[in-house]
Amino acid sequence: MEYDWSAGDLAFRDEVREFLAAKLTPELRRAGRLATSVYPDHEASMEWQHILHERGWAAPAWPVEHGGCDWSLTQHYIFQRESALAGAPALSPMGIKMVAPAIIAFGTQEQKAFYLPRILTGEVFFCQGYSEPEAGSDLAALTMAAVDDGEDFVCTGSKIWTTHATEANWIFCLVRTSRTGKKQQGITFLLIDMTAPGIEIRPLVMTSGEQVQNQVFFDNVRVPKANVLGRIDDGWTVAKYLLVHERGGAAAPWLQVMARDIATAAARQPGPDGNPLLDDRAFAAKLADLRIRTEVLEILEFRTISAMAQGRNAGPASSMLKILATELSQKLTELALEAAGPSGRVYQPHATMPGGPIAQFAPPADGYHSGADWQAVAPLRYFNDRAGSIYAGSNEIQRNILAKAALGL
Repeated sequence: MEYDWSAGDLAFRDEVREFLAAKLTPELRRAGRLATSVYPDHEASMEWQHILHERGWAAPAWPVEHGGCDWSLTQHYIFQRESALAGAPALSPMGIKMVAPAIIAFGTQEQKAFYLPRILTGEVFFCQGYSEPEAGSDLAALTMAAVDDGEDFVCTGSKIWTTHATEANWIFCLVRTSRTGKKQQGITFLLIDMTAPGIEIRPLVMTSGEQVQNQVFFDNVRVPKANVLGRIDDGWTVAKYLLVHERGGAAAPWLQVMARDIATAAARQPGPDGNPLLDDRAFAAKLADLRIRTEVLEILEFRTISAMAQGRNAGPASSMLKILATELSQKLTELALEAAGPSGRVYQPHATMPGGPIAQFAPPADGYHSGADWQAVAPLRYFNDRAGSIYAGSNEIQRNILAKAALGL
């Protein structure tokens, strides 16, 4: 199979590189470089979204009639790859990459007309209401109730691990509208205005010290039935469609950048014998192994893109890529923490640009931090990446999917 870029692909790559070189300010690059998780500084992320929107590139995967780009799958990959290599801050996936494709696929004309342009501009900023205290990996066990009351549903319950709930003004939720049949039945996909009376947000402090996750409580919150996406009691269908988009994307370039940065830092960082850490054979072997794995992951992503470009369904490939990418990311953050040495053991989040406020932490008045910026970022990335093998469907569940779909077990 041929994976070389065509002349047209190379021309597009050069166009993207020129745009990134012109529009990525030092501040935006810094936000990308000092991000502690997949969620960078919120203000920087929104600024970059506005710049991309001006160019018409904020949501390239959308249909053209809704503001997307008429790109090939290869061009989409090139854009993601070049953005990662250039250090662009990531955009929040909740609106553009997750709920928007579901709105396009299942929404009414009125829903598309209202939400899609506002998601592009950032006027509507979504968070995700899926997990509950007793329904995480087994999402179908959710119990948040939506009681039929004429033109409205009255919602009562809570959602947990809700990323950026304090920044969002809308939330897409899975709610229980019926208890008959299998537990996957009787679930409805609902779009809820976060300013509605009866909603309370309680931030959760992560192991990194950041307040990015939240628990959201709903106390008799009235939601118009016009906000149902898809059909009542058939929200599981919408949720499964959305999860494919949540697990998709190009992870390899971001991991290659991480591996490259570790190599650059290790070339300057003293090792156990006083020589550069990169000269330490044990460390160099671990880094080489992980860099090879990022290359293999990229080839697997190429194969998936090639199959989809030919009209074939990616099938269980999204589960395989999710497992490989998240576990490889965890290994890289472990190695980065090893490279950071004693300075990486010091908790100094003021030297980073996290995805949310840092709770119960008073930075030094002079802003001092030991070591380089990357050494301050390393422990926070390590803590954040522990969740990678759990979110978007735990890796254990992804392996079950592969066992059934690929091995017939």
